[in-house]
Amino acid sequence: VFSTDRIIAMSFPSSGKQSFYRNPIKEVARFLDTKHADHYKVYNLCSEKGYDPKYFHYRVERIFIDDHNVPVLQDMLKFTASVREWMNQDEKNIIAIHCKGGKGR
Repeated sequence: VFSTDRIIAMSFPSSGKQSFYRNPIKEVARFLDTKHADHYKVYNLCSEKGYDPKYFHYRVERIFIDDHNVPVLQDMLKFTASVREWMNQDEKNIIAIHCKGGKGR
């Protein structure tokens, strides 16, 4: 996990067998709800898989980027505009961003 004051980069919040070696989704949700209640938004950059956004109170945005590939410029502009808008709404707002392993995209 990489973290700044307002940005958390992590691996995929997983369930089932994958939660043994990746971030268990319920633990990720518990952490975000405890430390940043109502002030976080999750960005899923994984094109190959998703999860139920209810874990994060439906504050999830998905940008479809293939693993080990450069994102399309339009997707990057959409992502940066969304992040800017979210961060400007409240100085307490943070983002949690992930792909599959937390470093490929």
